[in-house]
Parts: sequence; C-alpha cells; structure tokens
Amino acid sequence: MSGLPPRFEISDAEIDRVVEVFYQRVRAHHILGPIFAAHVQDWPAHEAKIARFWKGVILHQPGYEGSPMMAHRLAGNVAPEHFPIWLGLFDDTLRNTLSDPVAAAGWSALAHRIGQGLRMGVSDMGRAPGTVPELR
Repeated sequence: MSGLPPRFEISDAEIDRVVEVFYQRVRAHHILGPIFAAHVQDWPAHEAKIARFWKGVILHQPGYEGSPMMAHRLAGNVAPEHFPIWLGLFDDTLRNTLSDPVAAAGWSALAHRIGQGLRMGVSDMGRAPGTVPELR
C-alpha cells in the first residue's frame, strides 16, 4: 500500500462547484469566516485561484501560481486548531455536493493529506530550527 489517496474521476465543473459551495459556507462560518475575511477581498478571484489549485492537484492542469504553505504561514491568524474545522466543513461539502461517493472520498483523502502538511507548517512557526515539537 502506497499511502496515496485513491484515484477518482471528477470534472472541471465539479471542482468549480465544490469550491463555490465550500466558500459560501466558509463565509458564513463563525470561526472560519472572520479568518478568511481578513485576507480575501475578491471572493470570485480567490475561488478561481483555489479551483486552479485543485485542478492542478487532481487533474494535473497547469495554471495555479502560489504557495499554500507560505500563504497559511504568513496569514498570521491561522492556527493548527483551525484545520480540523476546515477539513470537517470541506468533507461535508464534498459529501453533499458530489454525486459520486468515490470522488468525494478520494478528494477528502487528498485534502486531509494537504491539510495535515499545512497544519504542521503552521505549527512549526516560531520554533527554532532543529528543535523538537512538544508531544500532545
């Protein structure tokens, strides 16, 4: 077993729809809404950028420019405890937006891998190089 998320079929339009629905829910969320609102002034442009990210990751399409790790680390108001909330909302959006449960599960597994890496990157902020994180 390679540990890679399962392969799944999904279209450009489905990715666009998931991103649209997810960010509608983010904007209304009592914790995530203010975090995103502090950084996003143009929601359509942000959603298009995130859709390009997912199309690059899932469909191997070119077009995404950016560093998700740096964006989350530099935001200043993103904390490790926000990622389970983000992923829970994303999983719920996938289940309720995609008709194919295999696609929803595959995309969820991929999002959790990426979220785990981002959470670790945010957790490492401020720690001196070479130090070992505290176990919790």
